[in-house]
Amino acid sequence: MKLGLHLPRLTYPGGPPTLGPDLAGIVGAAETAGFDRISVMDHVWQIRGVGPAENDMLEAYTALGYLAAVTKKVDLLAWVTAVVYREPGLLAKSVTTLDVLSGGRAYLGIGAAWNAEESAGLGLPFPSTGERFERLEEALQICRQMWSGDDSPYEGKHYRLARTLNVPQALRTPYPPILIGGGGEKKTLRLVAQYADACNLFAGPELQHKLDVLKGHCDDLGRDYGDIEKTVMQVLDVGEDGEKVDETVEGLRRLAALGITHVHTSVRGPEPMAALRIIGEQVIPAVANF
Repeated sequence: MKLGLHLPRLTYPGGPPTLGPDLAGIVGAAETAGFDRISVMDHVWQIRGVGPAENDMLEAYTALGYLAAVTKKVDLLAWVTAVVYREPGLLAKSVTTLDVLSGGRAYLGIGAAWNAEESAGLGLPFPSTGERFERLEEALQICRQMWSGDDSPYEGKHYRLARTLNVPQALRTPYPPILIGGGGEKKTLRLVAQYADACNLFAGPELQHKLDVLKGHCDDLGRDYGDIEKTVMQVLDVGEDGEKVDETVEGLRRLAALGITHVHTSVRGPEPMAALRIIGEQVIPAVANF
């Protein structure tokens, strides 16, 4: 099992003047600790449940470009891109650019979007749920076509591209891995089975059921269920002095038994650097062979 670090909170004591150095320090510590992946949210306002909308939030792909420059090994992605915030051709180009400039470390994390409030606030498109899922499927088709080297036109219900040229191509082969976030059983998990390399679910009581649904979609489509990376998003709380490490490791062991191979986490507590150090020294070595 591998661990990734999610960065949902970008409000630090020094405020915007030190936000760049603060981020560099955190991701550097995570990379040193052995985290496999680092992500930012694709939101333009802070989201409910994390903080007030007025808290600091950065545009995702600009932030990822900065993180690419201050890291060397970790994979980088938006967890997850709101499909309607960018035209798919530009999104494929953005992820390709991130991959090339990071030396082949980009993922495409993508979903159908959900935050109507921020969309209305900044004038971003936010059609009906049904249309957002239609656009998500077309965006997946467009990205895969652009990354295949096929520059023929694309004609969909919502998107029409005259020439899907993408030069340079991504360094990662056959293309940057695609992660679809969400556990919707009829649409989201079916799209995972058809198009994605990874899924992201939540570590709750329904996790086994969601995995069974995904396997059913894979069986229906003739997809090898084992080819899909199963990830979950879960906050890890190791305690201020590491007193909860054993509890954390046991929880990760239970997830591994279900077939989860990547846990993506933000860290809890007033001292994130200390938590990253504890996870790197005690948790990551313990779960490496799960």
